[in-house]
Amino acid sequence: MNIILDKLNSKNIMVAKLWIQEGSRSDPTDKKGIHQILCSTILRGCGPFNNNQIAEKVESAGAILNCDTYEDGLLISLKCIENDAYELLTLIGWMVTKPSLETDQIELEKDLTINAIKRQQQSTYQQAFDAWRNMIYGNGPYGHDPLGSIDDIKTINREHLLSIANSLILRDKNLVISGTFPNNIERYIKESNAFQGITKISLDPEKTTTNSNNLIIIDSKKSSICSRSLNTQQVILLLGKKTIKYNHEADILLRLISCYLGYGMSSLLFKVLREKYGVVYEAGIYHPIREHQAPFIMHASTTEEKSSLTLKLLKECWEQIIDSEISAEELELLKIKYRGQLAHSLQSVSQKAEHKAHLLGIGLTNDHDHRNLIRLKNISSKEIRDAANIYLKEPSLSVCSNKKVIDKITKNWSTN
Repeated sequence: MNIILDKLNSKNIMVAKLWIQEGSRSDPTDKKGIHQILCSTILRGCGPFNNNQIAEKVESAGAILNCDTYEDGLLISLKCIENDAYELLTLIGWMVTKPSLETDQIELEKDLTINAIKRQQQSTYQQAFDAWRNMIYGNGPYGHDPLGSIDDIKTINREHLLSIANSLILRDKNLVISGTFPNNIERYIKESNAFQGITKISLDPEKTTTNSNNLIIIDSKKSSICSRSLNTQQVILLLGKKTIKYNHEADILLRLISCYLGYGMSSLLFKVLREKYGVVYEAGIYHPIREHQAPFIMHASTTEEKSSLTLKLLKECWEQIIDSEISAEELELLKIKYRGQLAHSLQSVSQKAEHKAHLLGIGLTNDHDHRNLIRLKNISSKEIRDAANIYLKEPSLSVCSNKKVIDKITKNWSTN
């Protein structure tokens, strides 16, 4: 485990973020959601503490302790005052080295997760995204939501979780501690019983569930359109491509494109779909950081009456970035927006620590963003257009609405 200390003026607040490599992408194909269940359950008992004792420790200190599941990793987060750093940091260690995984707590988390999935299934956007993800990634590592599937979750038991929990100690880990913290905090962690073993073990790919360097994402796309039918008047349209990993040299070019298309009121989508034609409730770009092939998705929410025009405009915006170079004036504004977007996303101590842990967790360095900003100065409109032509041609469409709208959209898509 790598320990990274980042002293910041945070008014006596310490933030700790532990990124553990491999998240839901490493779920077994018949146990989708197992990392989510594990992540939730290790909060409910670890080391010498049961669920009530952990809750009392955290709440009496006015602290926050969470564990979240992402596609590429698990993230344990702690926020507390400096005086409570020693006592509460040990909980993070015990969660990794000695989770209790009590059967009653496992069953409770399974029920909570199943209910969360059911709520998610009521979202038209989530239905459209699930359909697109399944069409593009299939049964591959990025082919399912981190929450998992209801049928698989019902089959998960303590033995299954123990197998995954035992692998955590062998996975690459990066612990970022930011803000105000005791000067000897690193020595304390290395000497603490709670962290025994995880500060000394390096990753052995043969002993982990997945060797991420050899992770292969198979292109499962058999069609360029998919749909989910719901009894709703709302229409969700997703137009997207599977692209490249975050540490690819061309990733910053796609980040600039997503900023140009969907960030702020000066973005192309806002100006065309909202200001000029007024056809959408909402429109934007989804382009997350991924260790491997990230989705690049343009999305819009509209009505039945405006669905055909909305799709037409979405396609025109997508094609514009492929067919045309943005002007010199637009390029300078775009670079300013990109710098502002990055700064805005890293305003708080917690945001900075999480981003740093995430970058290190997917194999990048502390200065990745700084190097990108240096490179930004010399990026041309031609480079951006070339990247769009390489990585964004022939997007795939997902639509979620009622059957009447789906039939109309499918017909329009097929004839164009």
